[in-house]
Amino acid sequence: MALLQAQTSPHIHTYSFSFKTHSHSPVLLSFQPPPPVSLTSVKTHHQNSLFSKNTPSSLSTTPRKVLCRPPHGKHVREDYLVEKMSAQEVQELVKGDRKVPLVVDFFATWCGPCILMAQELEMLAVEYESNIKVIKVDTDDEYEFARDMQVRGLPTLLFISPDPSKDAIRTEGLIPLQMMRDIIDNEL
Repeated sequence: MALLQAQTSPHIHTYSFSFKTHSHSPVLLSFQPPPPVSLTSVKTHHQNSLFSKNTPSSLSTTPRKVLCRPPHGKHVREDYLVEKMSAQEVQELVKGDRKVPLVVDFFATWCGPCILMAQELEMLAVEYESNIKVIKVDTDDEYEFARDMQVRGLPTLLFISPDPSKDAIRTEGLIPLQMMRDIIDNEL
């Protein structure tokens, strides 16, 4: 059984609770809530520059400096070994005669893990040079092809052997460079 008593003072409210314990002696607890805060006394540590009238807006009309050009043509960059291909080009490459394994990366430009994977694939392409061919397919540009290939997560890699009797190996998500090496060296 609990009793509630309120004692008021001009700014502080004290609440006392008493209840019986197993020893049948009352225990008294005291709680003091923080003093009320008026909205006029609240101050911020810094002033927001977006709503300040003295500073220029961040949405200025001055042109920005372009840090890098968007990718054009076949390669993501001119000095990259990894090629970006369309769905039709990939299908022709898979059906044609190849002497080297093919690594197909299904990616999207907005995908963070895809960007990390692109760096690892470029290192892989440099390491293996002409012993593998690494290509990229943008799932935003080639949506139907990605759907037909049942790409559900990004990045998705397909490791395709030059031997048509071997099945392709599929991975989803960011995988370590050593795992890619193991698949290429041992499975293809």
